[in-house]
This record gives sequence, C-alpha cells and structure tokens, in this order.
Amino acid sequence: MKVLKNPKNTARMVMLAEADAIRQAVDLLDDQFEAVVQTILNATGRVVVSGVGKSALIGQKIVATLNSTGTPALFMHAADAIHGDLGMLQDNDVALILSKSGNTAEIKVLVPLLRRTAVPLIAMVSDRESYLAIHSDYILHAYCACEADPLDLAPTTSTTVALALGDALAVSLLEARDFSRSDFARYHPGGSLGKKLYMKVADIFPHNQCPCVPLDMALKEVIFTISKNRLGATAVVDTDNTLRGIITDGDIRRMAYEHDTFLDLHARDVMTPAPVCVSPDEYAVLALQIMQDRNITQLIVAENDQVKGFVHLHDLLREGLV
Repeated sequence: MKVLKNPKNTARMVMLAEADAIRQAVDLLDDQFEAVVQTILNATGRVVVSGVGKSALIGQKIVATLNSTGTPALFMHAADAIHGDLGMLQDNDVALILSKSGNTAEIKVLVPLLRRTAVPLIAMVSDRESYLAIHSDYILHAYCACEADPLDLAPTTSTTVALALGDALAVSLLEARDFSRSDFARYHPGGSLGKKLYMKVADIFPHNQCPCVPLDMALKEVIFTISKNRLGATAVVDTDNTLRGIITDGDIRRMAYEHDTFLDLHARDVMTPAPVCVSPDEYAVLALQIMQDRNITQLIVAENDQVKGFVHLHDLLREGLV
C-alpha cells in the first residue's frame, strides 16, 4: 500500500500554480485579443477550432462555449483535417488553432494547408516564436512557463490557461453581440438551467387551486377554505374579485395567540393587506427569489389587482428550479 505524500499540499500547489499562470496570461492581453474579437465578429461563417492531444479536448470545450453564447463554432481535429475533414472549412470561416508548443508535427502539416485558403488564422499558443505563431494572422498568447506536475510534462497549467483564454474570448463575443437572457434560453432549453431562463409563472399556476374568500367571510369558513385547497393560504377579495389581502396558516396561528375566540372574527380582521404578488408574465425564477427574500412559501398571482391564482414553493421544487 502506497503512503500518501500530503495530497492537500500538492493540491494547493497545483491550484496556485494554475491561478498564477492565469494571472500572468491576463497581463499578456494586448491589442491582438481585440483584433481577434473583431475578426470573429466580422466573419459570416463559423469559428473552426483545431488542435491535437489535450489541446484538442480544450478546443472542444471552447467550441461548446462559443456555440452556447451566440458564436457558431465547430471542432476539426488537426490529425483528421489532412484526411478529409479540411473539407468542413469554408471561405467565410475563421480558424483557431490551439497548441502549447506550436511546433507539433500535425500543426506543421495543417498550417500550410490553412494558409492556402482565405480563412484568417488565429493561434492560441504559449510560444510566440513557434511555427504556428509565426505563420498565423493573430496570436492569443496562452503563456505557460511550466506545467503544475513535478515532471513538467502533463498538460495541466497550459490547458487551464488555454481554457480560461477561450472563456474570455467567448464572453467578450457574447457582450459584443448583446447576447441576452432570451438568446441564452434559446440555446439552453433543457434541464433546470433552461427552465430558469424561459419558464414563466403562467406555465405553473393554472395547475393549482385558486382559493379566494370575501372580506366578510367568517374565520371558521376561511380556515375550512385554506385546509381544503392545501396551499396554506387564501386570497381575500372584494365582490369584484379585486385583491384586498391574503390569509396564511401563519396568520391563523398568530390570531390564535392574540384572541381568545374567533367566533366573531372575519377575513378582514385577520388578513395581511396589500400582499406581495407576482404577474403571470414574470419568470418563475423571480417568484422563487421573492419567496426566498421574504421567507414565504406561496405567492398570489395577480394582474391589474385581479387574482389569477397561486404559485407555491413546491411547484418550483417540482420543476427543479430550487
């Protein structure tokens, strides 16, 4: 059985080394970065990302991030490019090649082929004097002095810097395109993330009961109404359905402490007036935020002071928004 050599210290060393490398890469940002952003914005095609080895894996992540934030992109493996995949490249595309050294055999074969096209070539590379850097139109300097492993061999720090630089590029393009929440929702319709971005209160509340009681209803009947509908609350309305207040389980409990009997009490005596509401057109995640901020479990859905229904914390739990 092997004895561990203080893995926590090793973890700290690796993470600090990678964090320092990212900080150093920040200091190396120059006008080339802005030129790359502008070149991609001006292109009518895709960003074709390529690389080999671990750089290829980072390239695939960058492609995924670009696609999800409004910049069309695809991945072309450098080794496969010379065996037919180069056919995916179009004249209106932009090529982004990832390589730490910029001198690998596959890169040296691919670059001359790309240079025969009209496609702008961007190098994300550590060595600015490398073959890839010298033969590129633009350089994103992903400098890495050494890897985080003690042998300085395993791609660790270099891939982290490249990944961070790719994220910086994607977010810069996102801002330049005025990419909105609705745009993001269009590309992320699945899972809880998608629901947070597109699901509205109107998609939830129609499935619930809508308990409402008049101002002069006896409190005993109010309690029956709350219990029957199992939402823990009821709206209090005028004769024209205009919202006047809300009565919750908590209001009933407080009433029991303050009064010896409730035989002479009515809804207006117990209700909380002017309750917080949410519109059917609001996003469901806003309803969740209101509940969390006010430490409540249900909201009245209202429009123009007319009660439309209720949305409950359990609804949002069921939809995976919590």
